[in-house]
Amino acid sequence: MRNEWHELTDLTGEREFVVTGIRLDSGVEISGEFELPPLGRLRYEDQVFVCEFIRNHGSIKDMEKAFGVSYPTVKNRLNRISAQLNLVAVEIAEARGSKDDILGMLERGEISVDEATARLGS
Repeated sequence: MRNEWHELTDLTGEREFVVTGIRLDSGVEISGEFELPPLGRLRYEDQVFVCEFIRNHGSIKDMEKAFGVSYPTVKNRLNRISAQLNLVAVEIAEARGSKDDILGMLERGEISVDEATARLGS
């Protein structure tokens, strides 16, 4: 019997659960205790929200349109989800990436022209 992921997350609610078996389409079954990755532990609705955020390349403006909510609502939801994921902080080196990385950030509007110029000059 196949259960939809959202039905499982609705059933478990906010409670922790352990996956004890996996069956591949080929028929191979594996038993044991398997910890879900952090994204898999989120409620289904939050997983959809994260997927949409990625699909929109992190644009909060696009998220506002997609979900019909305000900027603060998107930010609050992202903060709530982020708190559940126990994210690891990543320190970026002073050079902050290759020329292609810097130009990509400039193109996406993540940094200003002045910031890009400063990073490329170092």
